[in-house]
Order: sequence, then structure tokens, then C-alpha cells
Amino acid sequence: MLKAIIFDLDGTIGNTLPLCIAAFKAAIEPHAGRTLGEQEIIDTFGPSEEGTVLALIPDAYDQGIEDYLAHYRELHHVCAEPFEGIVEILDWAKRSGIRLAMVTGKGQRSTDITLDVFGLDSYFEVVETGSPQGPRKVQGIANVLQRLGAAPDETLYVGDAPSDIDASREAGVPIVSAAWAETADPEQLSAKAPDHLFTSVADFRTYLERACAASSSC
Repeated sequence: MLKAIIFDLDGTIGNTLPLCIAAFKAAIEPHAGRTLGEQEIIDTFGPSEEGTVLALIPDAYDQGIEDYLAHYRELHHVCAEPFEGIVEILDWAKRSGIRLAMVTGKGQRSTDITLDVFGLDSYFEVVETGSPQGPRKVQGIANVLQRLGAAPDETLYVGDAPSDIDASREAGVPIVSAAWAETADPEQLSAKAPDHLFTSVADFRTYLERACAASSSC
């Protein structure tokens, strides 16, 4: 029986990873005095954006954070909506009595910006964000389960990264690998044998509807 779905944000709800990289470059390069490669930025991911700024421009941390958030909001027009079909899944889940939460590695302020731009503020009962110190999705998932009163085997985590598979397994929650973003690597995800892998939002919705119908849980 499916009682809760926990979503990642970047690359799962919307195609926001290119936006993040563009905002990091705009914010950090003036302070660093050099051009940053995309991979150099990506290599700092795991902690929230505060951790990225701390890793790349520790001497300009406070201003770097404010600059990043300003550029992130200003550039959000390049990703103005969630992936096609995501809102319909969220609406279906609400109608079906499935509770919704989010566990993301993003910081609280950038998460709030994106949920506001996407118009999704009201969908998620619990939102767990990242930490500058490092990944905390396992703890975030555990917190969601506790707050929703949901058992791990009654919950799905949906995320686009290999690390999401690891975190979900450690938390004891079945994992759906979201491989519908242009930034996802289906082969890399498949190699870690997630419980399910979908390359389109439409296929994920079909799976959810069939799973709920089969169990008469929705």
C-alpha cells in the first residue's frame, strides 16, 4: 500500500540543474577572479549551495551566498515550470490520499524560490532541505517518515541521482530513479539497480496508477 511519495527537487520536479550552474558561475566567478568549469561546480555538489560557495570562495562566503540567491531568482525564467506532467502527478496523489513530501539537497532559501516560481508551495506537507556540511538525505527521509507517520515500505523516494539510490536504501525506502531530465544518466542509474527507473514522467504516472489500482490503496 502506497501512503507517501517523497520527491527530490533538482532534476526530478524540474530541470533546475542548468539554472543552478549558471547562477553559481554568475555569483562565484567575480569573487574567484577566474572562469569556473561546470564539472568543477558539480564536483562540489552534495552539500547545499552554501557548501559549494564555501568550497569555492571561502573568503567571500556571505556575499557569495547572497549573490547566488539573487542570480538564482533572476535566472529562474530559464526554468519557469516543472517538468510536463509533474503537477498532474501531484494533483492525482492528493486526490488519491497519498501524502507528499520533499527531501532535497538544496538549501532552504533556494528551495523556497523554486517552489514559489513553480507554484508548488502548497503541495508538500514536509520539506527537508540540505546542509552546508554535507549530504543529509538519509536523515531527511527519516524525518519525513516520522512526521507523516508512514512506514518505509509504504513510501517511495523519487530522485534523479545515483546518491539518491544509496540514501533511499540506507533509509529503507523503495527508490524510483527519475531519468527524465536531460542531466540524468540512465545507464549510471540502472547500474545501481533502483527498484524502478523511468525515462518519462508519463511512464512514472502510469506505474503509480497501476500500482495503486492493483493494491486497491488509492
